[in-house]
Amino acid sequence: MALDGLAMMGAGQMTTLQFDPLRLPESCKDLRQEVRAFLADEIAAGVFDPSRPDSGAENADDFARRVGQRGWIGMTWPKVYGGQERSFLERYVVTEEMRVANAPVARFFVADRQSGPTLIRYADERIKRDILPRIVRGEVSFCIGMSEPGSGSDLFAARTRATKVDGGWSIEGSKVWTSNAHRSDYMIGLFRTSPATQDNRRHGLTSFLVDMKAPGITCRPIRQITGQSEFNEVVFDDAFVPDHYVIGELDGAWKQATSELAYERSGPERFLENFNVLRQFVRVAGDQPDARVAVGLGRLIAQLHTLRRMSVSVASMLEAGREPVVEAAIVKDIGTVWEQLLPHQVRELTSLLDLDDKLFRETLDFEIKTAPKLTIQGGTTEVLRGIIARGLGLR
Repeated sequence: MALDGLAMMGAGQMTTLQFDPLRLPESCKDLRQEVRAFLADEIAAGVFDPSRPDSGAENADDFARRVGQRGWIGMTWPKVYGGQERSFLERYVVTEEMRVANAPVARFFVADRQSGPTLIRYADERIKRDILPRIVRGEVSFCIGMSEPGSGSDLFAARTRATKVDGGWSIEGSKVWTSNAHRSDYMIGLFRTSPATQDNRRHGLTSFLVDMKAPGITCRPIRQITGQSEFNEVVFDDAFVPDHYVIGELDGAWKQATSELAYERSGPERFLENFNVLRQFVRVAGDQPDARVAVGLGRLIAQLHTLRRMSVSVASMLEAGREPVVEAAIVKDIGTVWEQLLPHQVRELTSLLDLDDKLFRETLDFEIKTAPKLTIQGGTTEVLRGIIARGLGLR
């Protein structure tokens, strides 16, 4: 394992990180086969093409409902809200298979991964009863409103303000890099409700549930070099949010936002987003590749295996009710740096082959163009390393 029982002394305290060498239990094997069979049927029906990036976007809504019918959204949630009360490790298997297959999961993935668990823990009961069952059925989608123009990844610098008004709050300001905001039904947004104090920059931030169809909200797509535009700037102009849409503690949202990011940063999606380029290279390399190609592939697959073991370990921590904020940050940091480099390493290995494969070339070209965003989304590398250093008592 990359990290196993790492202990550091700093700032007067000892912090220990432990990535347990856990393997998925036998009970997950049947589930994995069930998910694979479902995805094979969806591919055969033309719902999406696993070899094409962003394939199946036009079918994402119907796909989400079918996944919901299988009980694979909100798997770990309480049954009273429509969940299955299954394990985080079972959910891991479903996520892994969906990502490897390049399935169109955008409609439900954020809600399933982090928004739903945040609502379960902090939201008003009326919200839980109304929205959680609809997430489970694949009927509603969420986006996350954290980053803002001019503040980079410094969430403490959030300036978008929620001002108390009769019956609720008025939101003024903007969020940026908000994935799929233009297609989302709801946002969980982090807004400033009072000034930070001199000794606590974390003070004064509050989480809100936001109805993205409410008046006063405008989404402005941000086009990327790939031609995609899933990122958005979201502008709030006197957008009203009712009182019971406050999520958790007023002025004290930072702890719950940090907990939410532990869900966002540790899953297999943090190193499988561009897995397709590796799969396509294995295909074109053939069954008996050049020795140098075989060595390069072996190295990449060994690194991928290590990342997976670390990620599964974090899933087991979540299963145990722990909040592995630092461990999740490590997985995200190492994982996204690895996948950002992956298409470039594949390109270098390609120079050892004599091939002319259109699908492979298109895949490699796309993944090289999309790679720069990978170490930004979900928290920049610099911010993550700050979290890790703080967790180890080094700052």
